[in-house]
Amino acid sequence: MKVVVTGLGALAPNGLSVPSYWEGLCSGKSGIDTITSFDITDFPIKIAGELTGLEPEKFIDRREVRKLDRFSILALGATTEAIHSSGLNLDTLCKERVAVILGTGVGGIHTLEEQHTALSERGPRRVSPYFVPKMIANIAAGHISIKYGFQGPNQTVISACASANDAIGYSLRLLRAGDADIVISGGTEASVSPLPMAGFANMKALTQENGIPSEASRPFDLDRKGFVMGEGAGILVLETEDHAKKRNANILAELSGYGSTDDAYHVTQPIEGGTGAVNAMKLAVEDGKFNLTEINYINAHGTSTYYNDKNETAAIRTLFSSHAKSLKVSSTKSMTGHLLGASGAIEAIACIKAIETNRIPPTINYTTPDPECNLDYVPNHSESLLITGILSNSFGFGGHNAVIAFRPWKK
Repeated sequence: MKVVVTGLGALAPNGLSVPSYWEGLCSGKSGIDTITSFDITDFPIKIAGELTGLEPEKFIDRREVRKLDRFSILALGATTEAIHSSGLNLDTLCKERVAVILGTGVGGIHTLEEQHTALSERGPRRVSPYFVPKMIANIAAGHISIKYGFQGPNQTVISACASANDAIGYSLRLLRAGDADIVISGGTEASVSPLPMAGFANMKALTQENGIPSEASRPFDLDRKGFVMGEGAGILVLETEDHAKKRNANILAELSGYGSTDDAYHVTQPIEGGTGAVNAMKLAVEDGKFNLTEINYINAHGTSTYYNDKNETAAIRTLFSSHAKSLKVSSTKSMTGHLLGASGAIEAIACIKAIETNRIPPTINYTTPDPECNLDYVPNHSESLLITGILSNSFGFGGHNAVIAFRPWKK
């Protein structure tokens, strides 16, 4: 059974809709700038990929906004665009056959911070009754179902920075199993907040290069110093091919394969040579029934950290062997920063737009090649390419590896 993509929604640091996000990627526009959402005076890290200009009241009733954590707000915003773009008729849809499967790495961290402050400074009676239903990680998916009346399976996947890819991969299997006709899937994250920023900074994962924010994320470059935090959401409308064809949907691409593994090695550092990543990519290729030479673009995890970029490169070279030199590989995190549990979702959207337009987004800020990173990273400018197959990689703390595969849809 084929599974296809029929709708997309994105809220990204360099674009608050799919068209603006895609245009930003292809033009090499960075969404990374100085943090404005909280006081950064005492923070060593002063930059992030924030969503500037977001107006939640455009898609959520003003009275409801205060009841929602930011990560839920972002999920609802991206879902609004995805459902509109899919052309779904909500009045005639069998809502018992619509599932919602989301990924997030952190969940309602803004609410946790706010309410812990209230507890510490004003006592337990000042903790909001909305605290728990705003914070819990599954609540964004719950709000989507409540808003639209979707009564199928509703689950949230948490596997660190692999969360969105795992959610999309699980959705693929759910549709193949016949448990739903449609899945609203993707990821959401709102972690540009004091506690996550301090934690990642103190473990030396974030770059402390604050000089020119737009140049701070430099995946695969010799002078990379660490990743840049980002926030946002990406939502895909996935359907069985039969269901999409029956309603004459505009099919954007086929979601073909999924592979998931664990390094079983270290809490934060990938295993040398990326053997877990090799196996996850191999499983996705096999699940999608690709020949290795059909894959001609990889949207890399590409975090701009020393170990990830080196080991992801090694993994690609190991799996693809001589074909690796023909692959186009780029990291859109160079423009968005790292959206943690939502990163795979906006990167999946980039892959689908690449299929639609036969255009590959670049890796910006690539100026000094690293001998240990020796692939074609589509440096600094987008390129045209007739896409035959795509892998999108996401790897997370805990050794999680999740890879999804797309191809152009053929009738």
